[in-house]
Amino acid sequence: MRELSRRILAREPSCGPVRLVAVDGPAGAGKTTFAGRLSAALGCQVVHSDDFPVPWEEGPGPWFGALDEQVLRPLRRGLPGAFRRYDWVRGAYAELVTVPVAPVLVIEGVGTARRSAAGLLAFTVWVEAPETVRLRRVIERDGPELEPRWRAWFEAEREWFAGDGTRERADLVASGE
Repeated sequence: MRELSRRILAREPSCGPVRLVAVDGPAGAGKTTFAGRLSAALGCQVVHSDDFPVPWEEGPGPWFGALDEQVLRPLRRGLPGAFRRYDWVRGAYAELVTVPVAPVLVIEGVGTARRSAAGLLAFTVWVEAPETVRLRRVIERDGPELEPRWRAWFEAEREWFAGDGTRERADLVASGE
């Protein structure tokens, strides 16, 4: 991670004074783990897509608007951002999370490196793993009763990523196995 950190810090700020790094890829690929290690190496904050409500039926697209409005737009103006973290267990918004202006911010989750945000990103990482591994991980994490929803989500992701060309634009492709 040290060399990757150097590469990122050598980039120009991309979102106001911040180097915005997206860690993207399909569900269960290992994005959260990778982003955690990267943020520790960079000494920066991570904002997760799972901090926002992402309705199963809407796929990876719509959630990003809240991140953009509450975090990225203020950062572009050199101001801190803030959002209320969504608590998936309670099904309600929880504490306020402040996102200070800093040299680097990592955003992690499905759709963070989307084409529409490419101009804001200093660096993009695509994390991937075989679908069988990914499905096992999400079922172990969330329970077998959600398997039908996860299978539908995986299909929505495939469509999203194919249309967006996310992997092809990545600065780094990493294995999450």
